[in-house]
Amino acid sequence: MRGLYSSKTKIRNQIFTEIARMAYEGDDCRKLDELPYKIVPGEIATYRESIFLERAVVGERLRVAMGLSLRKIAEHAPISQGVEASVVEEKYYEPPLINIIKFACHSCPEKRVLVTEGCQGCLEHPCKEVCPKDAISMINGRSYIDEEKCIKCGKCVEACPYNAIIKQERPCAKACGMDAIHSDEYGRAHIDQDKCVSCGMCLVSCPFSAIVDKGQIYQTILAIKSGTPVYAIVAPAIAGQFGPDLKPEKIRPAFQALGFKNVVEVAVGADLCTIEEARDFMEEVPEKLPFMATSCCPAWSMMAKKLYPEYEKCISMALTPMVLTARLVKQKEPDCKIVFVGPCAAKKLEASRKSIRSYVDFVLTFEELQGMFEAKGVNFKELPDGEPLKEASSDGRGFAASGGVASAVVKAIRRMEPNREVKVVSAEGLQNCKKMLQMAKAGKYNGYLMEGMACPGGCIAGAGTIQPIRKSAASLEVMKKQAGFEECLDTEYEHLLSELEEL
Repeated sequence: MRGLYSSKTKIRNQIFTEIARMAYEGDDCRKLDELPYKIVPGEIATYRESIFLERAVVGERLRVAMGLSLRKIAEHAPISQGVEASVVEEKYYEPPLINIIKFACHSCPEKRVLVTEGCQGCLEHPCKEVCPKDAISMINGRSYIDEEKCIKCGKCVEACPYNAIIKQERPCAKACGMDAIHSDEYGRAHIDQDKCVSCGMCLVSCPFSAIVDKGQIYQTILAIKSGTPVYAIVAPAIAGQFGPDLKPEKIRPAFQALGFKNVVEVAVGADLCTIEEARDFMEEVPEKLPFMATSCCPAWSMMAKKLYPEYEKCISMALTPMVLTARLVKQKEPDCKIVFVGPCAAKKLEASRKSIRSYVDFVLTFEELQGMFEAKGVNFKELPDGEPLKEASSDGRGFAASGGVASAVVKAIRRMEPNREVKVVSAEGLQNCKKMLQMAKAGKYNGYLMEGMACPGGCIAGAGTIQPIRKSAASLEVMKKQAGFEECLDTEYEHLLSELEEL
């Protein structure tokens, strides 16, 4: 859960910090075998039934943070096995990106309805009366559910006046909008990688910290230490992620303290993406396409193409803000390295595509970046003020929140073609996005601009964020007001758009 500092948060932070520290200090990567004893010291377990299990889980998390695959449970291997392949400045993810540490999984039941101690055995027993399968009976004065008859419809849950009946679902499966998580033969969670779009919602929903994604912290720091100019392109969802001490004038110095040459905000690319999508919409809808859907969220875009391939052409072909920003920077400095820093696990998958690798070299989440700040001992209060980020519009920064993309595109269309009516529909969370696409397939949204966001709330609720979603939303509004101008069409880089598209 974003914004809740828990044992899960603590261990994740320790792992990212130790990987970053190892890279900055130039330690032998075989030190990985020692790190579980540093992260989980002593002899007594704190979080799980065994300290050996705790260290084993930490070991696997260290591996994936290095970009390595999980070890096979049935085979002996040191944590550092194969680490030499990751001690490079260029390391792309071996699929799958999202992994489940099987021995950390709690084997939660997929779905069940339970009668709790709160049952009062009331005279009316409405739970029994509403059950369509006659699965509820009264035994010893309390409601009893026959699991073999129960279809988990939840009608008894709604009917109970004491809220004594609950419906439990496996948290990771409930969060998955692709229905990609089921049980393996041992009852442990299993991800169907053919369905998964790497949104990362299962990762943040698992209370046992059994789900992990691969990282590039170590490789990023190696690139920084190599002397190659490394630029951070930062998603607008950074607003408020690192607390009040990382003020706008501190962002550039903070990244430079980590070794980055400079910082460019991805909202610059969002401005250009807005213009491109606005032009495409005016040209293609409804003459060539029944509707047009935004493309900046890779998990949403991938979901739409997987489930509704017949509407693939309806997903905007505009380059994403990340790619446009990266191309803009590399156009000026071709030999530099680009690190996208943002809230999103799916961006890691997007950046690993062959067509994008030459522009975006690494992807870090805010959580991973926090580990770098701590490893380097960066104190935001002590940093000198620097030049604030001012090259993007307020609307471009608004891409970070649900509804922001469509709002920016509509504004651009109205400026280019004032009399044009633009109908908009948006959805957040893949389950709602799926419903929106079903409605579009039925012809309900012909002529519409559709915005999809995989994460409920938008990018500010991404899997790699740190702060509570409401707090992030408030910080984003402040950041939007601090922008140098309001609308995307006022960007100084519009004249470069055609060149960036052709690169």
